[in-house]
Amino acid sequence: MEPVIHFAPYTGWVYPNETVFEWSVLIALYPYLTGLVAGAFTVSSLYQVFGFERLKPVAHLALLTSLCFMVFVPLPLLLHLGHPERAFNSTLTPHWTSAMAMFGYFASFYVALLIVEAWFAYRPFIVQQAQQRTDLLGRFYRLLTLGSNDLSEHAMGYDRKWIFALAVTGIPAAHGLHGYVGFMYGSLKSREWWASDLMPVIFLFSAIISGVALLVVLYVASCKLRKIPIDAACVKGLAYTIWAFIMIAIVMEALAFANLVYKGREGIEMILEYVTGPLLIPYFLLQFAIGMIAPLLWLSYMIWRGTTGKALIAGVTVCACLVLFSVFMMRWNVVIGGQEISKTGKGLLSYHMPFFGKEGALVTIILTLAPIAMLFGLTRLFPPWADDATHAHS
Repeated sequence: MEPVIHFAPYTGWVYPNETVFEWSVLIALYPYLTGLVAGAFTVSSLYQVFGFERLKPVAHLALLTSLCFMVFVPLPLLLHLGHPERAFNSTLTPHWTSAMAMFGYFASFYVALLIVEAWFAYRPFIVQQAQQRTDLLGRFYRLLTLGSNDLSEHAMGYDRKWIFALAVTGIPAAHGLHGYVGFMYGSLKSREWWASDLMPVIFLFSAIISGVALLVVLYVASCKLRKIPIDAACVKGLAYTIWAFIMIAIVMEALAFANLVYKGREGIEMILEYVTGPLLIPYFLLQFAIGMIAPLLWLSYMIWRGTTGKALIAGVTVCACLVLFSVFMMRWNVVIGGQEISKTGKGLLSYHMPFFGKEGALVTIILTLAPIAMLFGLTRLFPPWADDATHAHS
């Protein structure tokens, strides 16, 4: 079932070739997932590279989260393609002037980096399990040791150097992976709503806050399920990270919007009508007021009052959920909102997402939950919890 397109009769006119929404909700989901990947890896790097000790309880969870979500990043694109079997053509026979052709190389490199870093991080646990277990899982762990069972201090020091080097390399790789998405939109001059030099920066900072927010939710939920105390210092550290980056994200979004309106380019009257009409609720109310301003004020209040204990954990978790919602709305408003404005700037369309179908809401929900399901399974094989006695390496 294809998306339904409606014309808004009071908003001007459009040419026949402007009535098609080439990119659906799946293309909005794609940068959302890549943002979660980049943000989660940022948290891991804050501990592995910069030594933020209070983030130790979520460092390995962040690494696994980044890996699981990265595995599912290509799926929205593959489902959107009419011929997904042709997906490798852009990698095998790339057009070097196309930003899209770079995705295959960026994604492949980043997946390999995450796998190698995760192997070094979990190598002590893998070796211990390989030596202790005699069942089928024991064979699995013995295969993963790659013949290396040395857990001496010299070997551990070697591993730590590799983890540090991979984490340092992964910082520009993760941010470049998501920054290129913003670059792709910002370089499309045919869409008035997208053509902004600030688009890569906006995508990057919103990615960081979304990934950190996701880890807050996952960490609190995992502690509740495992019935162990939540490390309030860790949650507060994540809260400070969201609080710092959300202010930058708001400023960048506001600057991009002000720049777009102030330029006064051709079609500006239609853009003003768009942002004060159809975009009023999804952009100003849902994305900004509820999803960004409310968490910022709430976090600021808790930091100012020195909130601790259950009130801090509950407040930060709710703020994290609002941030996750806000970032998805930002992706929606960019991808879908940019196509609701005709290329000539003379008229508006409205997009109504179907529930069923390969590009409907149901598939979008499944693709969003699938990485979490994979993460649940992966944590059974490789526990990321810092309090696990068998997980000797951090």
